[in-house]
Amino acid sequence: MDYFINVILPIPLEKSFTYAISKAEADFLKPGIRVSVPFGKTKIYTALVIDIHNNAPLVYEAKEIHQILDETPVVTSQQLQHWKWIAEYYMCTLGDVMRAALPSVFILESETIISKNENTVVNDEELKDDEFVIYEALHHQSSLKIQDLMSILDKKNVLPVIKRLLDKNAISVQEEIYEKYKPKLVRYVKLGTEFSSENGLQNLMEDLSRAPKQRDVVMTLFSVSAQTKKPVKVSDLTSESGASSSIVKALIDKGILEEYHIQTDRVQYSGDDNEDSKRLNKHQENALSDIRESFENKNITLLHGVTSSGKTEIYVKLIEDQLEAKRQVLYLLPEIALTTQLVERLQNYFGEKVAVFHSKYSSHERVEVWNNVLQNASKAQVILGARSSVLLPFQNLGLIIVDEEHESSYKQFDPAPRYHARDTAIVLASIFQCKTLLGSATPSLESYYNAKQGKYGLVELNQRYNNVLMPDIELVDIKDKHKRKRMQGHFSDRLIEEMTETLKNGHQIILFQNRRGFSPIVECHTCGHSPQCPNCDVSLTFHQYKNQLRCHYCGYHTVMPKTCEACGSVELDSKGFGTEQVEQEAKLLFPEHNVARMDLDTTRGKYGYEKIITSLEQGDIDILVGTQMLTKGLDFRNVKLVGIMNADNMLNFPDFRAHERSYQLMAQVSGRAGRTEERGKVLIQTYNPYHKILQQVSTNNFIQMFEEQLNERHIYKYPPIYRMIKITLKHKDYQKVNIGAEWYARSLRTVFDKYVLGPEFPPVARIRNQYLKHILVKIPQKQSLSKTKEAIIKINNSFLSVKDFRAIRVILNVDNY
Repeated sequence: MDYFINVILPIPLEKSFTYAISKAEADFLKPGIRVSVPFGKTKIYTALVIDIHNNAPLVYEAKEIHQILDETPVVTSQQLQHWKWIAEYYMCTLGDVMRAALPSVFILESETIISKNENTVVNDEELKDDEFVIYEALHHQSSLKIQDLMSILDKKNVLPVIKRLLDKNAISVQEEIYEKYKPKLVRYVKLGTEFSSENGLQNLMEDLSRAPKQRDVVMTLFSVSAQTKKPVKVSDLTSESGASSSIVKALIDKGILEEYHIQTDRVQYSGDDNEDSKRLNKHQENALSDIRESFENKNITLLHGVTSSGKTEIYVKLIEDQLEAKRQVLYLLPEIALTTQLVERLQNYFGEKVAVFHSKYSSHERVEVWNNVLQNASKAQVILGARSSVLLPFQNLGLIIVDEEHESSYKQFDPAPRYHARDTAIVLASIFQCKTLLGSATPSLESYYNAKQGKYGLVELNQRYNNVLMPDIELVDIKDKHKRKRMQGHFSDRLIEEMTETLKNGHQIILFQNRRGFSPIVECHTCGHSPQCPNCDVSLTFHQYKNQLRCHYCGYHTVMPKTCEACGSVELDSKGFGTEQVEQEAKLLFPEHNVARMDLDTTRGKYGYEKIITSLEQGDIDILVGTQMLTKGLDFRNVKLVGIMNADNMLNFPDFRAHERSYQLMAQVSGRAGRTEERGKVLIQTYNPYHKILQQVSTNNFIQMFEEQLNERHIYKYPPIYRMIKITLKHKDYQKVNIGAEWYARSLRTVFDKYVLGPEFPPVARIRNQYLKHILVKIPQKQSLSKTKEAIIKINNSFLSVKDFRAIRVILNVDNY
């Protein structure tokens, strides 16, 4: 009887592939174990077993697998079920989901190894120069990788040289899979066994009397191990004794000290004992009991609590319940900046039990978290992470908390799977039959609508913690201020007055401007020319600190020109403003205060966020200028004033969610003000103070905003009333995209008729030299979502089978908002 396995390969293939295995392998393998398999002519991939059976594939001859890479499954059966849902719902392949879910270290790649062919003797004179260099190198080293050859020859393309050497039979080539994850080993030392007796020790001390430094190291080893009663690390020993590592090495070589290694985790908690969680006030107590009550008959509950109402403390109580029941908790956050603050708070309560998972961690650190979650280790009972942590191998999930659930960062846009972490978490919770809590001060329209429809439970928390008043929000009309010449740069006299007052009282200020860089447009005064990106249809943004023009879409950059490239005039003027310009103006206005900036440019490193947040908390920064990173639920005790530099560029964005998003952003950024005894102040600068959204923000009227926006969505058929699928076509040839998009839209109209919008060019129609065209498919409530997707996939397949269209890249994005 023959045995076969079906595997997922980490490439976008519609179907799983079948490979042949032996009976012994069939008995050993389980779904979720990784195997390395040959695919195509020469490639080797890491694949994931999804099932074991006896049915040979009909269309092709099943190849044999190369090797089994795990002893136990690295992926659980619940995960596979979850992956299948993601692939189906978001219209991508299981390979896409596998690549997104598994840490890159788990997906081994094949490396080509080149070694000398010992069986043939090659005459050096027959070889060309570059061939001879490689052949010579193989005399000194038994094998080389392609990477090595590139550096030896200093060329990118070394394949022709390899081919010629292969033809001459001088070398042999094999593909080798290599394991990328290396556990972290720490060096420890102990005293050699023969010196443990008193006599041995006495003799040793006498021997070492002529080497005082070595004797000091041995004495230090004694005192350290007596104090801590733990194994002694080499690094601790050298720092305690002040000796260099070469002295320790000499002692090891002599056999006086023995070294050994212990495997440790890269991410460790080094805090003190845990503190008890805070007592809740009566509003929080009521909210907590409402949530527990709502969980009895609803699986999903929305907690709508105003900013600074103490939602985190309620989450902590719910986490405590789950930990007592010995179940895992997933705590999702939209932004890495938030995790740094929350990790501290949660570790104070739960100590070692908190694990953190996000993209700023190295791949090795991520593997460790993955393994801890998989083994249900005590170190991974509370998992705190950004959207990718939804894909971890949970064993025993009891609760999922989605904090700031309205955030757009929960949606992944590129590459596939284009999933939304909030919706994916709700499905994950249903697989584990556990509860989901969504929390936000400004819930998304969809979630609030679902709560109002009775699909979700709804709990309101309208009082700020310690009864602190909501901030006083004032709208400043900058059109009027410009007329009266009361602006200094981009600061109105009102804002300068409030800032001076706040700084005098020793409080801190946050200034919000949703554009990084210095200014988004540089324009010539004489001829009106403005430098454009050569790869995208956008003007270049001027970054002053590097004196360069940058494209925020493709990363292209060039030095800032001194004269206009079109007419040679020196009168170059910058229009619009970003965080850099606000920072510079703030420094000029308040020279004796510390001004810092928090945007993508200043937070690139692993600890970029932490440094800025910590220095603000410790009072080293007086004024912090930033983009929307600042708006997420960060908790700063001493911020009294928040200034929104220009509210209009958010409101006038061409998107059906612009008004909802603007309300959320402004309400959230306002919530950073006055979180302790004194009432905070928020100043919003705008050219249009009578705009409905701005009025609603200033009166904190979420319900009115919700009803108005929902009414508009009803009229214009947008979510949450209708579902949406966005189809994007990409190609570097303008004409091709146009013809392809017309064909695609025509085919969609034959099925969905008036519910197809487009094809249209987006506001930025060319990115990285690729032209884009969007088509929107709206899905009414009564229409079956799965049938709609089937129809779209059929059209997509027939589109790609047309020879002329095959080069066009099609992106399907479900729930693209």
